[in-house]
Amino acid sequence: MITIKKPEEIAILREGGKRHAEILRQVAAAVAPGATAAALNTLAEKLIKESGDEAAFLGYTPRGARRPYPAGLCVSVNEEVVHGIPNEQEKILREGDIVSLDLGLRHDDLFTDSAITVPVGKIDPAAEKLIETTKNALAIGIGAACGGGHIGDIGAAIEKFVKPLGYGIVRDLAGHGVGYAIHESPFVPNFGKKGKGEKLLPGMVLAIEPMLNEGTEKVILDNDGYTYRTADGKRSAHFEHTIVITDSGAEILTQ
Repeated sequence: MITIKKPEEIAILREGGKRHAEILRQVAAAVAPGATAAALNTLAEKLIKESGDEAAFLGYTPRGARRPYPAGLCVSVNEEVVHGIPNEQEKILREGDIVSLDLGLRHDDLFTDSAITVPVGKIDPAAEKLIETTKNALAIGIGAACGGGHIGDIGAAIEKFVKPLGYGIVRDLAGHGVGYAIHESPFVPNFGKKGKGEKLLPGMVLAIEPMLNEGTEKVILDNDGYTYRTADGKRSAHFEHTIVITDSGAEILTQ
């Protein structure tokens, strides 16, 4: 069921989103050659605890999963698209890698969700372009979200921007509603048709999250039950913000 958040709940989400953004900023600053995914997860969990909040992903079992997620932070490197587990196998970051950091936060019983992709040291121009394009795709998707519009407006705007550039838009994974739970209705794909899908109403809170691949749009799920990789082994980038729909557009909560 699609939910509309009350003004006082949006105020809580706004505060949680500010905390969320600062934690991601500090974790991103710790990304460097030789750093481990496990250390980044430990830092994220420490910062969340110090803020008096909870790591929304830690112990969370999404629909269809066979076990709870074992960490507070998803760390996905290079061809890993999303949900990379940081703390079960040693994952050391190397110069030239790109890494997606995806974090869920629970503040005063309300949830925000956000992700960024950052370079590890010096990266090649193709990786820089992939990151920048994905970041811009998120901004374009947010810009298309407005009260009175439709879910399809968001995906249509992202697809129109990305398609001429030749990147694969992941279709099996998408954005979603968020707030009372880490995943709510509606499903918010990064492709679609303007004017189609559920109507966007003021007070709806959404996580918009384009995932772009250098090659094919197709992804495969690892045996760990969580990590999605590109089917052709090429790199992927991921950006995400939690927003609230308003009459005049959308307010980004996780910044």
